[in-house]
Amino acid sequence: MVGFPELKKKLAFGCMRLPMIKEEVDIDQFTKMVDRFLMEGFNYFDTARPYINGRSELAIKEALTRRYPRDRFILTDKLTGSFFKKKEDIRPLFQSQLDACGVDYFDFYLMHAQNAQRFEEFKKCKAYETAFQLKKEGKIRHVGISFHDTAEVLDRILTEYPEIEVVQIQFNYFDYDNKSVDSKGVYEVCLRHDKPIFIMEPVKGGSLINLPKDAKRIFDSLNSGSYASYAIRFAAGFANVAEVLSGMSDLGQLEDNMSYMKDFRPLSDIEQDAIIKVREIFHRLDLIQCTSCRYCIQENHCPKQIKIPNLFSCLNQKTAFGEKDLDKRYSWLTQAPNGKASDCIKCGMCEKVCPQHLPIRNLLERVSGEFEK
Repeated sequence: MVGFPELKKKLAFGCMRLPMIKEEVDIDQFTKMVDRFLMEGFNYFDTARPYINGRSELAIKEALTRRYPRDRFILTDKLTGSFFKKKEDIRPLFQSQLDACGVDYFDFYLMHAQNAQRFEEFKKCKAYETAFQLKKEGKIRHVGISFHDTAEVLDRILTEYPEIEVVQIQFNYFDYDNKSVDSKGVYEVCLRHDKPIFIMEPVKGGSLINLPKDAKRIFDSLNSGSYASYAIRFAAGFANVAEVLSGMSDLGQLEDNMSYMKDFRPLSDIEQDAIIKVREIFHRLDLIQCTSCRYCIQENHCPKQIKIPNLFSCLNQKTAFGEKDLDKRYSWLTQAPNGKASDCIKCGMCEKVCPQHLPIRNLLERVSGEFEK
């Protein structure tokens, strides 16, 4: 595998969207998914402290690390800026992550969700230097970053810290030419610095599975795979890509992903042409490019408790599919204590943490205009 022989295959298990029973992780189903994943020769798992409000790390311990020897899996965790304020906070936080996951070291430890502002905050707290020291102590095997900003910002980070070993970027066929995400430019910076690449959001939070009818017809005519398969294989086919993370939420998604990634083959020319046509259909619809990462509503980022990703999904479904009964769903999603789109007080807290750099306050006005007529 690119740069890391310990990685067995290109499909990684992203643990941000695990199977759930109400507010808790469905440990039984997650355990079965872990077993199948390892059985088929895959071995990479990715988590972070804020995922599922801390439940992801604990679920990793229950389903994976206490049940398998340490050499059977590769585990990545991340240093998230909202969990430390100064340099002295980092080591206790790091140890709490090791404890929560039930391991003595992380194979990869990433500076989480780096952008221009967050990079300066991490530098001020000597976060990178602390991670490199933890690597010297054997508690981290590889130090990297996950990244959400422009190519210019990434170039600056990799120039200032050439010791960074891997870069995790958002990359999918929709965002490839999306100026706000800058996937193509960011990818090219990774190549210039010769950094192995981990891919996140290859199906854009499910957006590239729930396709408009015209897009479905294009892929259906190929008779060669699921909608997810085209998105994941698109990302995996690029040079220097070591892993493609998929946030698999049930056994069906897991089996589908493994079916075409166990013996990976890049997209054919015909499949690449289909990707271009589907991308054009998406662009014409002007959908809200939310990936449902839910950062905007975690840790009290929305004081009015507006379910922002869910409301955006409602509008997208109505735009793309003209689905009925979405007004009823909107009413259900905005029952107290959850606010309506029009309850937004324009504080901007959500926009500060949005990896997609969405103008959420303006977009909520669009949602209100559609559902609160």
